[in-house]
Amino acid sequence: MAKLKSALRIVAMDAEAERRGIHLGTSLADARGAFPELVVAEADEAVDRALLEKLADWCDRYTPLVALDAPHGLFLDISGCAHLFSRGEGNGEAALLADVLQRLARQGFAARGSIASTAGTAWALSHYGAGGCIPPGDEAEAIAGLPIAALRIPAAEESLLDRLGLKRIGQLIGKPRAPLAARFGVGLVTRLDQALGALDEVLSPRRPAPRLSAERRFAEPVVDQDSLLQTVASLARTLVPALERHGIGARLLEASFYRIDGEVARAEVGTAAPLRAPETVAMLFSERLAALGSEWEAGFGFDMVRLAVLRSEPQDAAQIDLAGKVADGADLARLFDRLGARLGEARVTRFIPVDTHIPERAVLAEPVAQSAALERFGRGAEASRSLPPPETGFASHAGFDLPSRGRLSGSTSAMDFPEAAETPPDRPLRLFARPEPVEVMAEVPEGPPLRFRWRRVMHEVARAEGPERIAPEWWRREDMDRATRDYFRVEDFEGRRYWLFREGLYGRETASPIWYVHGLFA
Repeated sequence: MAKLKSALRIVAMDAEAERRGIHLGTSLADARGAFPELVVAEADEAVDRALLEKLADWCDRYTPLVALDAPHGLFLDISGCAHLFSRGEGNGEAALLADVLQRLARQGFAARGSIASTAGTAWALSHYGAGGCIPPGDEAEAIAGLPIAALRIPAAEESLLDRLGLKRIGQLIGKPRAPLAARFGVGLVTRLDQALGALDEVLSPRRPAPRLSAERRFAEPVVDQDSLLQTVASLARTLVPALERHGIGARLLEASFYRIDGEVARAEVGTAAPLRAPETVAMLFSERLAALGSEWEAGFGFDMVRLAVLRSEPQDAAQIDLAGKVADGADLARLFDRLGARLGEARVTRFIPVDTHIPERAVLAEPVAQSAALERFGRGAEASRSLPPPETGFASHAGFDLPSRGRLSGSTSAMDFPEAAETPPDRPLRLFARPEPVEVMAEVPEGPPLRFRWRRVMHEVARAEGPERIAPEWWRREDMDRATRDYFRVEDFEGRRYWLFREGLYGRETASPIWYVHGLFA
């Protein structure tokens, strides 16, 4: 039950309640009067939607194009899928519908369904009619006797039409559209034309359609993981001709395992380079399932497996040498693939240079499986020459240890570093994702630090180099209020080296500059 029109009303019921004369929209008082033993529960939209989404996942076994029709329905676009269910000379659409309803009934759901060439007609017959399959062209006859509410119009329009004596859809079919639109609004005419096929209705699937997919159905449920992985390899071999025909390779694959109890287990693997090899696909999913561990539950077994290519890239034929080996870099790409399958593709990253001179922004960590194909990796000096020059901050973002030399693009002046044109300034081996504030004592306001306190420890400066001035990127809105930075490379008496900067030009941008430590040298 739920509160509708200032009263508690029935919004869902079982077959016994329907047999007792209760229908949707009946007030709770009237329902209890007709059936005193009625057991009611308050409707929970969040729980209902979560259940509907699980059913939508399960319905992926019939078509990848499944859309929610909240709160209690689903739309399935089965174009090109019905023939998979035709056994012999039977009607594939009728067999598909019967299979859906039988499986849902075995799971304890009371469901009605209809198949039609338009979403409006299918919805009307499944909610207000007897369901079934409607041949193309028979939409008007099929819905003519249904109530106006079957057009999915607002309650206010339905009530107005009812007061005027227009109670059935057949009373609107054939009527001039202009007077209907002027009297009742464009929405009514739109819904009517969508149901009759005169106007297209666009459905929004929950999940994007895969580029390619292949599936295998089992006569008996399969529990053994090795058998499932062999099935994945077989499906990958099935996809190879289509991948070659389109000149593409898979970059992101998804294996869906459909359990007989309605649960769907999904596993994704990304690849560092376009991939077609079935054995490698099976190996990656083996790594992925091993990483899932206890999260993987076979239950009573799986009766269907689907392998889908969610993302792809062009892949040309690879040249092999006389020994039958492919080009360099393939082994490294497979290593990235295995690590991504085992640890998760978001955890295997590479650094992408960014066109900026702010150190902490100069690099982004991008998952290898989501970046461009790694064609240049593993090719020695030739590959390194093809890479862009490293930017400051290659060691930023979570403190990865990377080479300590880099070039700072931007506003470093030759007066500060006379050798800047030939020798780039040193960069710290470890750059902090966020600079940490320090307390500094300097001999003069704009001079290098003499001592500084960082993390409650005082450090005496033995020598310092700088300043290296980095101005804010004034063309960025978020940098409009930021101050200029003066960076110093300092070393304490114990030999530890730090990268400090003073934020704000003394006397010009601020009267009290703030000091930070931004990184550590080896």
